[in-house]
Amino acid sequence: MTAIGLAPLREIARAIAAARDLDSTLDLVAHKTTEVMGVDSCTIYLLDPDHKTLRLRASTGLARRAVGRATLAIGEGLTGHAVLHNRPAFASHAQSDPRFKFVPQADEKQFTSLLAVPMIREQMPIGAMNVQTFGPHDYTPDEIELLALIGDLAAGALDKAALHDNMERQLNEMTALARVSEAVTSPIYLDEMLDVVTEMAAKVMGAAVCSVFLVNETTGDLEMHSARRADRAYAPRPPMPIGEGISGRVVATGQPITVADVRTDPRYLNTELARAEGLVSMLSVPLIVREKVIGVLNCFTAEPREFTPEQIALFSTLANQTALALENGRLVTNAAIVREMHHRIKNNLQTVAMLMRLQVAEANGELTARDVLHQSINRIQSIAAVHEALSEQGFRMVDVKDVIERISRMVAQNMIPPGKSISIHVGGDSVTLPSRPATSLALVVNELLQNALEHAFIGRNTGRVTITLAPTPDHHLITVADDGVGLPSEIPSSLGLEIVETLVRDDLKGKLKLKHGKRGAVAEIRLPRRAAGWEQE
Repeated sequence: MTAIGLAPLREIARAIAAARDLDSTLDLVAHKTTEVMGVDSCTIYLLDPDHKTLRLRASTGLARRAVGRATLAIGEGLTGHAVLHNRPAFASHAQSDPRFKFVPQADEKQFTSLLAVPMIREQMPIGAMNVQTFGPHDYTPDEIELLALIGDLAAGALDKAALHDNMERQLNEMTALARVSEAVTSPIYLDEMLDVVTEMAAKVMGAAVCSVFLVNETTGDLEMHSARRADRAYAPRPPMPIGEGISGRVVATGQPITVADVRTDPRYLNTELARAEGLVSMLSVPLIVREKVIGVLNCFTAEPREFTPEQIALFSTLANQTALALENGRLVTNAAIVREMHHRIKNNLQTVAMLMRLQVAEANGELTARDVLHQSINRIQSIAAVHEALSEQGFRMVDVKDVIERISRMVAQNMIPPGKSISIHVGGDSVTLPSRPATSLALVVNELLQNALEHAFIGRNTGRVTITLAPTPDHHLITVADDGVGLPSEIPSSLGLEIVETLVRDDLKGKLKLKHGKRGAVAEIRLPRRAAGWEQE
């Protein structure tokens, strides 16, 4: 390509560099492509999580109402054909081409020619771009190559933008959880507090409606206590017996249920009402306290959605926090205890938000959005494990061994891939700490355990991680040892290690030592029996 031919690519690269979130990146690419190629429309489609559906995400010429709603299956239309065969597809009179398909609600009859190219990331399709003109146009090889190169540039920027969006979404979740904490500890009624929960849940999940149903202990029915939607009122639902409908089954089984389309699923009790209100896919998860289901948290989308395991895990985590908040709200009547719990939850949420901001600052493209999501879920659930133990054992002291056993099960479930046999064993004596150092120690063990599972067993399908707690007269000694590949000669810096060192030094007033074991690596944490400030818990 000549120097003149590089100028459009330079403009596109500068536009991409100026964008941060996914929507603004897509919008800038579409507008810059329209400008530098001298076309009348540029449209970008991205693959849905099912990897079967192309969804319209940005356009400079098609109707705005189609963005986010209009879809093409892979292989449909010239755009779907380009993705299916991994090569450009074009026609000077596109609507006469047998491969062409009109996109519903897009108002594209005004266009004549069309050129589409696939967007590829790491040899996998992630979407497609197309350009169109009002009049007939024969696309030259240079124009086809230019759009293909723009597609490659855009595909490379989307991972960064998606990671940014995921981190922003999680920070919004932390902010919303702080609002829940304030609601729980403020002198408001139960339903007002649940309104905060459903508003936050809808924001986190990108849902049209979120609702909370609670079990009426007297009648045994499920009753709706809160439902929030942005555009109009949400019709009240009558009480339903446990075991009936989707929500009733979730209460009966204690397991999440996803529904692809509530308008047609016979298990859903209000299909006609769902059609009238434009509700499509549903995720329902139980609210559980002390192994007892006290209600359900539901979310509905306005378009078909296949909920990913990560989305189900996040929504379940939110439900667990909501259930714990409900139980605390019912149990805590003394104003001093209310203020104390608010202080603890606020500090813990601030800790998680700080860790997420650190991760945003450290993001360099090495971690995928899925990796970051797993790490964030594990950190949130580590804190949740401490609060769960507090709810069972009392408000002040926590059995850390019990918390670490819960964290180990959770991390193993989230991080050990199928086909690998890696065991995690927790041994030694019980160690009891106040809630604040217990929370810090839970986060430390979570980071060390994740690090061992990620790095210690590369190239191996079996392994063992042992976590041991050993109280001494003056200290608590906690070790995390693996039988993996061992420590490198020079330990590289990482965000996880920085988090561990900071928490051990500043929050726990202890010492961290990394050393070689008989086999593998050993992380040794030595904590004083009582540190300054712990008695203030």
